Amino acid sequence: MIAPADLAHCRDAIRTGSLSFHAASKLLPARVRDPALALYAFCRLADDAVDDSDDKAPAVLALRDRLDLVYQGRPRNAAADRAFAAVVEDFEMPRALPDALLEGLAWDACGRRYDSLSDLHGYCARVASAVGAMMCVLMRVRCADALARACDLGLAMQLTNIARDRGEDARAGRLYLPLQWLEAEAMSPADLLGNPVSDPRSRRLTQRLLQEADALYLRSEAGVAALPLGCRPGIYAARHVYAGIGGAVARQGYDSISARARTTGRQKLGWLGLSLLRSGVSAVVPKSAVLHAPPVPEVAFLVEAAARRQARFSRSEALFTTLSQLEAKDRAQRPLDRASA
Repeated sequence: MIAPADLAHCRDAIRTGSLSFHAASKLLPARVRDPALALYAFCRLADDAVDDSDDKAPAVLALRDRLDLVYQGRPRNAAADRAFAAVVEDFEMPRALPDALLEGLAWDACGRRYDSLSDLHGYCARVASAVGAMMCVLMRVRCADALARACDLGLAMQLTNIARDRGEDARAGRLYLPLQWLEAEAMSPADLLGNPVSDPRSRRLTQRLLQEADALYLRSEAGVAALPLGCRPGIYAARHVYAGIGGAVARQGYDSISARARTTGRQKLGWLGLSLLRSGVSAVVPKSAVLHAPPVPEVAFLVEAAARRQARFSRSEALFTTLSQLEAKDRAQRPLDRASA
């Protein structure tokens, strides 16, 4: 069980660091909400540690070490780590799921770019769909179909985040749009980085991201009826709150360069109410056949890991290779840091 003081710390971290999830979590039953707060706090703080660091390689390697300690049952002396270690133990959380998140953050640290939508899906699978799969584990849901739809929701939410944050990402030198999309608009990465301009081509790219997200939001809905009844309002809420962010971007003419789209407290309350209403309807409406659609190929490894309860302790070869590259980069950077000091 999570220590009350650690849970309170996680709740505070989410209240200030992830307003959308904090709103949606209010509709989850306590048996799921409390471990979900611990999960999101660990993931949020891990993401922030990498994003806020000028030198991202050491931050990712430190997260690797923190995860190792969690799975050894010896978490770092920090509230989020202790709380997440309790979640791992109580729910038999497959190691492949948080490892996927670690790999996505490692890709960020490497400055990886994505040629195709499939490549971008691979990134979104790691930094978002992995969290969706972990949420299913917290609900004691291991059905492959439900897991696939939860991963759809993760993909949609991350595409929405990318669409909303395009201006901030560009000014920070980050680019997530598929390079093939840029080529179709006769654009280069240099056109979108540094001091980008919101022209019609740029707005079409944002619109295209949100169209992909909308299709995935619709696919994800079929999985909500496969969840425990008490969990459905919270998941519908996450779906509507994040889709609402995409709607705010659309109302700005798909310009997420000049200003960051925001939603209001009143809108969030409306989406929470809609989620409660839809959950009641889902209890009496037959399940959609879309539930059984195969997973998006890039999330299939997450579905398999969670459905088969793969609690493996060895890291994948791909993740091992990425972390080894980061270690080499970190070792090469240290003499330069000492010299400049």
